[in-house]
Amino acid sequence: MNYSKHLSGFFEKISDDKTLNPTHISLYMVLFQFWNSNLFKNPISISRDEVMRISKIGSRATYHKCLKNLHSLGYINYEPSFNSFKGSQVHIVSLTAKK
Repeated sequence: MNYSKHLSGFFEKISDDKTLNPTHISLYMVLFQFWNSNLFKNPISISRDEVMRISKIGSRATYHKCLKNLHSLGYINYEPSFNSFKGSQVHIVSLTAKK
């Protein structure tokens, strides 16, 4: 995975996406960093509390809404966990810029 090509593809895609706001972008950037820390291997396991803290999202409702939006718009594949001892799974979708 080429870090800069993926980010370029992400910013190219969001420039045309009128449905995203800064909260979506903040959340995506945290997920991207977790993916980077996992050597770009899918899926990544996430902790709601940790992701909310780092992305500066204060409301669980906003957090879940943004995750579901990113999923439905094709930025990520989100598999929620309903087990408090197991993190939810997120697959980051390839957004490599085409040039």
